[in-house]
Amino acid sequence: MSIFTGAGVAIVTPFKENGDVNFEKLGEIIDYQINEGTDSIIICGTTGEASTLSHEEHIECIRYAVDRTNKRIPVIAGTGSNCTDTAIFLSKEAQRANADGVLVVTPYYNKATQNGLIEHFSDIAHAIDLPVVLYNVPSRTGCNILPDTAAYLAKNVENIVAMKDATGNISQVAQTILQSEGNLDIYSGNDDQIVPVLSLGGKGVISVLSNVAPKDTHEIVSKYLSGDTKGSVELQLRYLPLINALFSEVNPIPVKKAMNFMGMEVGGYRKPLTEMEDAHAKSLLKELKNVGLVK
Repeated sequence: MSIFTGAGVAIVTPFKENGDVNFEKLGEIIDYQINEGTDSIIICGTTGEASTLSHEEHIECIRYAVDRTNKRIPVIAGTGSNCTDTAIFLSKEAQRANADGVLVVTPYYNKATQNGLIEHFSDIAHAIDLPVVLYNVPSRTGCNILPDTAAYLAKNVENIVAMKDATGNISQVAQTILQSEGNLDIYSGNDDQIVPVLSLGGKGVISVLSNVAPKDTHEIVSKYLSGDTKGSVELQLRYLPLINALFSEVNPIPVKKAMNFMGMEVGGYRKPLTEMEDAHAKSLLKELKNVGLVK
């Protein structure tokens, strides 16, 4: 059974002016997402700036998200690391916090061979009883889970059940789905490819766009799966210019800027992330206005 079907939000981590995690604001955002129809909360992923959270903050964010969500929708915790032992530690903590699943990114910087990836993900999965979502984003990690590897893991490790595919390579998505033979749920990791991934049998999206347009991101998936392909495609295309603006600089710089434009007051970033360049910010504001998210 899928952890979720639909649109999961790769939720931001809001910060106070002094740089501390703003848990009150995080709670507001979680409630907003659930009220707008989001199907899952993905906490402490790339968009959540997990790489600059301390282990204590990371675990506290997971616990807070689980408690605040209170079983209304599933919570998937980002627990990946380029150190297998660290990923195991964070995944065990996510299980202790009663998360519904974990999202585990490929090792970055030190990378791994395909055999290394099999050992890495297998060790993490065997250390916990939670469903594991593989996260393949080679543009950020320099490491690609090839279809053969994904299929092997899906068929041989019981709780490896899904993949967030942010390769941008639809041919690879198709090969992964073909070779996995129904053993691996696929979620689009790219907001501009929700419909293409759904057309190949994907279960939905783990989305940055959902932070600012949760209802319509949910509807892109819902409409497609209910047979309203035309309506789904229309929404996908309507949001393409905004999606492009949300990735005009490294994520999550633009999406946090967008949320602040919308009055959500999620704060700034932890270095090395910095404020958005003025030209990109102006383009982002224009696209937010074009879809009616800002007056």
